[in-house]
Amino acid sequence: MTCVITGSVAYDYLMRFPGRFRDHILPDQIENLSVSFLADSMRRERGGVAANIAYTMKLLGADPVILATVGHDFGDYRRWLEEQGLRTDQIIEIPDELTATFFVSTDLDQNQIANFYTGAMGHARHYGLADRKLTDANLVLISPNDPTAMLNYARECKAHGIPYAYDPSQQIARLSGEELEQSIPGASYLLCNEYELAMIQNKTGWSLEQIQGQVDTLVLTLGKRGSVIYTDGRAYEIPVAQVSRVDDPTGAGDAYRGGFFAARLAGLPWEVCGRVGALCAAYALEHMGTTTHRFTIDEFIARYEEYFGPEPALARLKQRQAATP
Repeated sequence: MTCVITGSVAYDYLMRFPGRFRDHILPDQIENLSVSFLADSMRRERGGVAANIAYTMKLLGADPVILATVGHDFGDYRRWLEEQGLRTDQIIEIPDELTATFFVSTDLDQNQIANFYTGAMGHARHYGLADRKLTDANLVLISPNDPTAMLNYARECKAHGIPYAYDPSQQIARLSGEELEQSIPGASYLLCNEYELAMIQNKTGWSLEQIQGQVDTLVLTLGKRGSVIYTDGRAYEIPVAQVSRVDDPTGAGDAYRGGFFAARLAGLPWEVCGRVGALCAAYALEHMGTTTHRFTIDEFIARYEEYFGPEPALARLKQRQAATP
């Protein structure tokens, strides 16, 4: 089953602030906000939502295709992706641009303040699924990207009858209510967190029930309270997986998506897909960076069963990995 992941591929600059943002933001001066936070550490990591999701999917035996635009500084990143066994033939280099770049500072409460430079990602709108001969995909994941590209991919999937997962998350702020009303209906999956769901509701005027009626499956992540999968008239409540430590929250949601879709494409039950996603998120939380966590499938299954109990269906992940080139 071919899964195409569209979205950002970026360099991440991850900084730590040894305090709490809330202690330095004055509510009565919010209209005059001007603050600077002195970070005491910084790392550059490989990231971007599409690459993050694909990386975790690959760990679980899937073979996704990344469709993205990058800049002339992408060479080392491309080599690294290929070393992980990921295909890069649909990652398009834009010669006169820099690769998209994510700057984020995290405080002691794991709250984050971030900026994202679009760079070469802004050219994604010029490359469609048909142009790249990808209309035979079994699933297209539309993750945060150039907003016009996201809308184009949703329209293209509908026109070609391709099932798609819509993950607007960070770009909900840039998408209008009308654009959300055009791109959400008909999606096989809609993925968002609690705050993003509220933003969608505010912009469209839709209730939770109305949103559920527009898509086949709604995956709602709730942070420390786990996640809920709404599908087939049911709500599957998924607990979080235990973590040994929290090094960095950046990329945990992407890891959840990677695990969820790797399990879903392997034909696993809904509850198992959610728990696989939750465990992948735990791995990401325990590491600094969005693609620095590692595990073998045997290690993953052992940890899954330690937290959630025996699950024979997970053997399908091993079977698929054995069959993947």
